[in-house]
Order: sequence, then C-alpha cells, then structure tokens
Amino acid sequence: MKPSTIFAAVGASLIAATSAFADSNSPIPSSSDAFTIYKEMDLWTVYADASTKTCLAESVDDVGNVFQMGLTKDHQYGYIGVFTQADVKIPASQEVAVIVDGNAFVGKSYGIKSKKLRGDYTGGYALTQSPEFVDAIANGQVLIAFPEMEGLFVVDLTGTKDAIEATRACNKELASS
Repeated sequence: MKPSTIFAAVGASLIAATSAFADSNSPIPSSSDAFTIYKEMDLWTVYADASTKTCLAESVDDVGNVFQMGLTKDHQYGYIGVFTQADVKIPASQEVAVIVDGNAFVGKSYGIKSKKLRGDYTGGYALTQSPEFVDAIANGQVLIAFPEMEGLFVVDLTGTKDAIEATRACNKELASS
C-alpha cells in the first residue's frame, strides 16, 4: 500500500492517552452536533460545536482523507484524528509512534469505524496533554504516523500553526458565551 498523503496535520495516533476515553467516550464529534463554520483558511476549516462548547480544526486532502484536531469536552486533553474511506485495518487500540520532523512521539491510538463523519470512515484518534507535541505540530513540516506499518500516513503540516491559533480563539469565544 502506498503512503496516504494528508495535507494538514497529524496522524491517527499520538502521545499519552488514557483508556477511559476509548470508544464510548470518543472525543471525535458526532455528526448530530451543531457545527457552524468559525473560520476558513487555506487548507483548514475551524468549526464551532455548540453541542460540546468546543472547536475543532479540520482538513480534507485531495483523496478525501480527513484530519481533525481539537479539545475534549472537558478541555483536559487535545486530540488528533485521521479518517479515511480506504480499506485499512486499524486495531481498536495500539501503541504507536508519530514522527514530526525526525522527532518521535510514542503513545496509544484508538481505532474506530466511524459513521459519525459523513460517509463510512475508518481511522483513529489519540489524546495528548503534551505542549511539546502540540508545538512540534504547530511548527513542523512533515508528520509520519505509523512509520513501522504498511499504510503509514505522511502528513503535510502546512498551515497547522494558524489552524491551532484559530481553534484556540474559537474555544475562548465559546467558553465566554
């Protein structure tokens, strides 16, 4: 399988996460949530979710792969997620490595078969409280998720810093409303 290139940010894995968030408590928003567009920019769209009072940044590449990053409902963790309609096998839970510009981050990812997104997407997400990881994504050029596996994702991090800043501003506005 050839690497899937995702224009935007981060792969379906990451830094330390707790199993308490797996599956039933997925941070990935539901398609029934009340989304409005907060801001559109180059490769990113930032959405405000009135249902959870959180915001997320989303990018879709030229073949339909979706990347999302945002905060959990309690604002305690950031999350990233990558979803594809391709036929991929992603375990329910696995230890993973993510490489950003040559720097490795290791953690646990949670795979899901999501009908929450429009279409029939498979992918995964990971939670983080690591400012270093967020900084690496914001300032990095390339991210590789699942480097040891067939079907790795290569992610172009162009525009990520602006998307993170816009998502933070959106979260701040929702918190004060």
